Amino acid sequence: MSYVAILETGVPPAGLDATYGTYADMFAKKLHEPERAFRVFKTMDGELPDLNEDFSGVVITGSPAGVYETAPWITALIDWLKALRADVPVVGICFGHQVMAQAWGGHVEKSHKGWGVGLHEYTIHDGDIWSTLTDGAHRAIKVAVTHQDQVVRKPDNAIVLAGSEFTPHGALYYTDRKAISFQCHPEFCADFAGDLLKSRRGVRITEELVDSALISLKEQGHSQDILKLISRFLAA
Repeated sequence: MSYVAILETGVPPAGLDATYGTYADMFAKKLHEPERAFRVFKTMDGELPDLNEDFSGVVITGSPAGVYETAPWITALIDWLKALRADVPVVGICFGHQVMAQAWGGHVEKSHKGWGVGLHEYTIHDGDIWSTLTDGAHRAIKVAVTHQDQVVRKPDNAIVLAGSEFTPHGALYYTDRKAISFQCHPEFCADFAGDLLKSRRGVRITEELVDSALISLKEQGHSQDILKLISRFLAA
């Protein structure tokens, strides 16, 4: 039976998975369709789908790791992406967005801008592609983010679908393969995004930045729109 492979590259910190589930759980729940099966690969433990297996799509989760690190599992994931058939739908989120870019000709660094947290707005740059993917018109999207690393150079065969002054390469659409990626986290509910920020207050992120980010999360965002886009992309 064909399945969508969820490559789990990180786990929620501070025991938040006990309340909200793992990142893989979030995607499996929010991308659920009656005819869609998921299989989770614990990529940090070296698990990856056999390239010859019958998987119909790939979702790569977020992670606290940096794609430029030399951990064996990151190197293995980059090599796997380089070898993956171009016709397999691939969706990357945060770390997933970054590792796809790194594997396919871009470059990722820890940004001098520091932490991006809270609800961020990305301007849609290619409305034609966006409309094709969503059957709708957006000039901008607001979705929760939490990252220091950024794609600072996109692959040549990627189009910047959306971005902001803080995150110029906020969403990438690949023209040479069936792939799309987002720096933001549409799988996060507002409560999880808030609790994640609180767990990092004064430890990894300044109290002032956490406070302002928590206020932003009270606004209405576009996570559901992005999840619908991803679900449709995986099914096409």
